[in-house]
Amino acid sequence: MPSNASLPRQLFSMTWPMLFGVLSLMTFQLVDSAFIGQLGRDPLAALGFTLPMQQLVIGLQVGLGIATTAIISRTLGAGDEARAQRLGGLVVVVGAVMVLALCLALWLVRNPIMTLLGADAHLLPLIRDYWLPWLLSAWLGAMLYFGYSVCRSHGNTKLPGIMMMVTSLLNIALDPLFIFVFGWGLPGAALATVTAFAIGCLAIYPRLLSQGWLRFDLAGLSLPNALRQLGGIMAPAMVSQLMPPLAAMLATALVAGFGASAVAAWGLGTRLEFFSIVVVLALTMSMPPMIGRLLGAGDLEQIRRLVRLAVRFVVVWQLVIGVLWLAASGLVSQLFSSDTSVQTVLQSYLVRVPLSYAGLGICMLMVSVCNALGLAMRALLVSTLRLFLCFLPLLWLGGQLAGITGLMTGALAGNLLAGLMAYQFYRAGLNALTARTAGSAAT
Repeated sequence: MPSNASLPRQLFSMTWPMLFGVLSLMTFQLVDSAFIGQLGRDPLAALGFTLPMQQLVIGLQVGLGIATTAIISRTLGAGDEARAQRLGGLVVVVGAVMVLALCLALWLVRNPIMTLLGADAHLLPLIRDYWLPWLLSAWLGAMLYFGYSVCRSHGNTKLPGIMMMVTSLLNIALDPLFIFVFGWGLPGAALATVTAFAIGCLAIYPRLLSQGWLRFDLAGLSLPNALRQLGGIMAPAMVSQLMPPLAAMLATALVAGFGASAVAAWGLGTRLEFFSIVVVLALTMSMPPMIGRLLGAGDLEQIRRLVRLAVRFVVVWQLVIGVLWLAASGLVSQLFSSDTSVQTVLQSYLVRVPLSYAGLGICMLMVSVCNALGLAMRALLVSTLRLFLCFLPLLWLGGQLAGITGLMTGALAGNLLAGLMAYQFYRAGLNALTARTAGSAAT
């Protein structure tokens, strides 16, 4: 691992490919929704009813991906390359089976699920036609993600970043062809994703095998111990991934008490938030393999320096983003809505909430760092407390005290409080880990 002087350069080189990859994925999802929206209300509604199930599949794949990066990078840091290669093979096999089982279960109970979610009977045939190619695309997307996770574990973020951009651009190019030219409608959108992800898998897995990063002679692993190690990080990480959608639903319910204009403005604000924190999202993907290797090598002091560097950058970067949104709040609110009541609420949102993205970014970063350190339960606790102790209670309190403006101020305070809390939890966890490591060395 390079010296402290080269940490900024190494962090930058690991992060920029992920930044462009994440941006391309967001763009493809927005364009995909725009094309489907041209088909009319029913296809868009069918897509909307699919999104909660998509969150479930993504929660499973991201949970396993987090465990993959943490364990393989740590094993490489300890110098055991053969075990790291077999762990890569184990992750691909376990992930393929688990996501396939989930997709099959969702297909078998699709009608009860849609009825439970409140889908109208006339939408069920449309959803059925869409779900088969969509579930196939979900499985292929998970397989692609596991390949990306193995790459990142070995310190290669360029290949995943490039492949994210290539598959996103391919999907965007195929969407109008499959949806409109071939006349396949809503299923065509899923088939375009299937094609793009299949090409991505055909590109990335031969590369993984040629690099020697995957081995399937799993007899060389102690399978019960390896599976226990994966599950110890994967299960809390999965739960952590499923909490933001739940919190988003509860926050929307609170906002809904102030009328349709407030809900519309809140929805626009949260979409802008995704783009505002894209650098943080890239850091949460690039830092874990660096931390895992340092942890495997026993260099906790270098981890401390790396995290401190990232935290300082996030605070400065997100404050700049917040000030830019504040300065442009009037113009942006007019640009995104022609309704004056929506404009007023959105402007109130942009004046307040983006100033707290530094706290939100630190919280997200600390969850990622704790997972990389093997402190999965601490990461889950940070994620839980952020949403259900800091954000939602202050959102509710602000709304009670000062209406919709107070609610926005509550979001500001909740995010900042969450950032402070998360950093303290990380420091306590790292200090405990340092003491434990020192104790082990002494004995």
